[in-house]
Amino acid sequence: MEMVHSAHRTEYGTNPDVIATAPGRFHLIGEHSWFFKDKTLSMAVNLPVYVAASRRQDASLRFHFVQLKERKRIGLASMKFRKEDRWANAVKAVVYGLTAGGHALGGMDITVFSEILPSAGFGITTAMKIASAVAFRELFGLDCDDRALLKAVERGNKSFLTANNYNSDNFSALYAEKGSLVITDHTKNSCSLVPFPFEDKKVLLVDASVPRYSLWNEETLFEPDNALLLGDLREFKQNAFGGWQYISNVTDINEALSIVSEDTRRKLLCVMREHFDVLEAVSAVQKNDFSRFARAVNHSYESLRDYYDLSCPEIDWILKRVAELEPNLEIMHNPVSCGRITGKGFGRCVYTILREQDVGKFNQKLTEYERIFGFHPSCYEVQAADGAHIVQA
Repeated sequence: MEMVHSAHRTEYGTNPDVIATAPGRFHLIGEHSWFFKDKTLSMAVNLPVYVAASRRQDASLRFHFVQLKERKRIGLASMKFRKEDRWANAVKAVVYGLTAGGHALGGMDITVFSEILPSAGFGITTAMKIASAVAFRELFGLDCDDRALLKAVERGNKSFLTANNYNSDNFSALYAEKGSLVITDHTKNSCSLVPFPFEDKKVLLVDASVPRYSLWNEETLFEPDNALLLGDLREFKQNAFGGWQYISNVTDINEALSIVSEDTRRKLLCVMREHFDVLEAVSAVQKNDFSRFARAVNHSYESLRDYYDLSCPEIDWILKRVAELEPNLEIMHNPVSCGRITGKGFGRCVYTILREQDVGKFNQKLTEYERIFGFHPSCYEVQAADGAHIVQA
């Protein structure tokens, strides 16, 4: 906090009027099924982004990202998306979303402070947006509840950035609570929390530093006909989490998916498998059954790798080493650890949940990884964290 305060004062010659923070996050399971109105299981983590702001006498917006040592500026009335502004566009999108929603803002000096850069893929850009929204609401005394704040962020994402709006990202950054996971129900546009009970485990996020690349364009799957097709394979059940689940009859599923290409069929099957993996993981968490939870996580990774074409040799190597930390065959059926690809894009990031005694072994494997592949990984031990809030006003 003192570093944030000092950085703002050094840059602008004035103390911040408000400082807000929001957590980073990663998705455990289900981030690729949002288009099909399914569910996503996420964890907000203690990789915080701080946004400090102070009011100006003019209508200028000035931005400073401390760790990047970058500065941007623009007039409030002439604000527009500029590719060269990179990270600052995320903050500008929030300003746009609020003003387009009828909220009056003025000129500001804005400082962004984050030890983890947006390129890591741990939800830092979303945290920057949500922390900015919370800070600006406080700074200008806006009559704007959390729901309206999320609509402003959505407006900024869709209309200013011309990008998708991911509720699971936004909900995790705003509504998370320490020690809990966030379950986003995309059908109901809502979220709920479930305690994460595995206190004897360590959660590690790894930026594998693999250059991002796309084997295929995920947007090609997001067709209304595909959504209708999966919708026809749903059945409503009162005792199912969220009120519905996909049918389990293999013959009916194969018949329904026979009208699409083999490539699309495999990817839609992965979406269906993700649905059951989310439900299985949530049930396991609620019953404090780590082995069952780990099987759901590992199964999800296998689906993404084999059906969704969403992995790479480097990620596969890391997760294979996780499975080898305990080679006992019985442990393979009742795993004591788990891991899965996560983060932005195809490849790059991994999360793993381990026993404390295995953390050192895993770090040794990461040293081997760097020697074999030539990429320097960054590893962070994280915990479930609180959502966005004001830390100084």
